[in-house]
Amino acid sequence: MAEVTITGWDTRDVRFPTSLDKTGSDAMNAAGDYSSAYCILKTDSEFSGHGMTFTIGRGNDIVCAAINHVADRLKGRTLSSLVSNWGQTWRYLVSDSQLRWIGPEKGVIHLALGAVVNAIWDLWAKTLNKPVWRIVADMSPEEFVRCIDFRYITDAITPEEAIAMLKAEEGGKAKRIEDALNNKAVPAYTTSAGWLGYGKDKMKGLLEETLAKGYRHFKLKVGTSVEADRERLAIAREVIGYDKGNILMVDANQVWSVPEAIEYMQQLKDFKPWFIEEPTSPDDILGHKAIREALKPHGIGVATGEMCQNRTIFKQLLASGAIDVCQIDACRMGGVNEVLAVLLMAKKFGVPIVPHSGGVGLPEYTQHLSTIDYVVVSGKLSVLEYVDHLHEHFEHPSVIKDGYYQTPLEPGYSVEMKAASMDQYEFPGKDGVSCVCVGVLWVSMTLIPGLWQQGNDGILYECFSSQIGVEGFHVGPSSAGQRWHPV
Repeated sequence: MAEVTITGWDTRDVRFPTSLDKTGSDAMNAAGDYSSAYCILKTDSEFSGHGMTFTIGRGNDIVCAAINHVADRLKGRTLSSLVSNWGQTWRYLVSDSQLRWIGPEKGVIHLALGAVVNAIWDLWAKTLNKPVWRIVADMSPEEFVRCIDFRYITDAITPEEAIAMLKAEEGGKAKRIEDALNNKAVPAYTTSAGWLGYGKDKMKGLLEETLAKGYRHFKLKVGTSVEADRERLAIAREVIGYDKGNILMVDANQVWSVPEAIEYMQQLKDFKPWFIEEPTSPDDILGHKAIREALKPHGIGVATGEMCQNRTIFKQLLASGAIDVCQIDACRMGGVNEVLAVLLMAKKFGVPIVPHSGGVGLPEYTQHLSTIDYVVVSGKLSVLEYVDHLHEHFEHPSVIKDGYYQTPLEPGYSVEMKAASMDQYEFPGKDGVSCVCVGVLWVSMTLIPGLWQQGNDGILYECFSSQIGVEGFHVGPSSAGQRWHPV
C-alpha cells in the first residue's frame, strides 16, 4: 500500500464523573473521575492512530499538554520509518534532552509517551488490517526483539537471551494462536464488586452476578480498617466459597508502610487470598521483598506494577525476587515496546503477567498484551483484570464470555473512542454538548446527590436534578432540565 505520513495530531481531555457513584474507589483513591488523555495521530491517508493514557481526573490536562510535546516529534514522519526499527524509534521519542529532564522515562512525560507510542501501534495495525496482538504474534523472534530498547536492562536480559527464549516457545505457538482465535487465551478476573465505596449488599450482589457469569477470580479493595475488611472478605468467601476452585485477591493501593502491610495482612490470612496487590509504595523494591518474605509462610503472594514507571524498576522487582505477580500497565510505561521488554524479563524470572486493567480503556489495551504474553512469550495461561464499566464509549469494546476475554480481531489497538463520547465528556465542557453544565470547569466532590461546579463567575454551584441519585446517576447535555444555584 502507499506510504502513510503523519501530518499532525489532536489531543482530547476526556473525563467521566465516576466519583459520583464510587466506581473505582479504594483505600488511596476515594473519589476518582476516570479520565483519558487521548491522542489521535492524523495522516495523509484514510487511517488515523488512536492512543490514550488513563488518569483519575485532575491533572489529565497536564498529560495532554505533554502529549502535544511528544507527538510533535512525529510530524512529517512516515509510518514505515517509525516501525522499521521500533527500538530506535522508541529511543528517539524518549531522547529529547529538554523533555527528558522532567522524567527521565517516568512521570507525566512517560504517561504521554505511552499514549503516543500506542497510537503509532494502532495506526500501524490498521494499515496492516490486523489487531495489535496479531502483529506481534506474526513476528519472528528477531523482529520482536528489535521492537525493544534494551538500554538499562542488559544486566537482566540481553537481546540474544530474548531471542533464544522466544525461539524455545515457537513449537506450541500455532496451537496457542488457535486458542486465541477460539477465545481461550485470556481468562478474566473481576474487580467490579470490590470497590470500597460499595455497600455490603451491592458488593454481595455483584459477586453473585459475576460468579454466575463464569468468573473464578475475584479481587476486593482493602485498607480502611481490619474490622471492615474482615467483614467484607467474609461476605466474599460466603459467596465464592473456599473449596470451589474460586480465587480471592486483595488490593491495598499503596496505603501501608512495610510493617503495617505485614501486620495487616496477617490479620486477613484466614481468607486465603492469592496475593496482596500494591501493599506499599510502588517504588520500594526492598519493601516489597520484605513483605513477600513475611507473608510467604501464610501462602500470600505479593503483586505490584500498575504504578511501576518503566522497565528499569520492573527489572529490580523481578531480579530481586520482590514480587510473585507482575502487573504491567499498558500506558504508564512507554507503550507496547516497553511492555514487551517487561514480558521477557518476567518470563526469565518465572513471574506470571497479570496486567492492571482497572481503568477506562485499560481492558481494551491489555487484552492484546495478555494475548501476546500467552501466544508469544510465556506460553502459559494467566488471568487479566476486567471492570465492567465505560466500555460502551469505545468502538470495539472488550467483551467477556464464559469467564474469558473474547480475543479482539478488529484492526488496531481497540481504544478508539466514540466521537460522541469524547464530545460529551470533554473537559472543559461545551454548553449543549458535554455533560459539564454551565461554565468551563466542573469540580467533582464526594458529596452525593450534588454535582458541584465552578461557574464563569468563580462561584461554586450545586446542581439538583432528578437524574442524579445516591446509587448512580445519568449525565446528559446541559439543557437536560438541571437546576443550579450558588452554594
